[in-house]
Amino acid sequence: MKGSKYMKIKKNDLVKMRSGKDRGKTGKILKVIPQKEKVVVEGLNIFKKHTKPRREGEKGQRVEIPRKVWISSVGLICPKCAKETRVGYKIFENKKVRICKKCQAEI
Repeated sequence: MKGSKYMKIKKNDLVKMRSGKDRGKTGKILKVIPQKEKVVVEGLNIFKKHTKPRREGEKGQRVEIPRKVWISSVGLICPKCAKETRVGYKIFENKKVRICKKCQAEI
């Protein structure tokens, strides 16, 4: 099913890349795109884009831009145990919270 209704990774979470050229590196989530099941991670999956000069006298340059990656290519790092983990849910006082599957701490 495309465009999962419930995404377990949210903005500002610390994640670790599971695959690709940046495998093993960590970064913070900048943007979540639930319709496409993709995320943008700070400092990972960087591409260089060449820009032309727009005005006279201005120089062209290379700009580094982080690109989208599949949500399945990243794993959440638990803030308490500092390990890559899966995410579960529990209900505390009529409030649904995310928990770490390894140490059972609230994320």
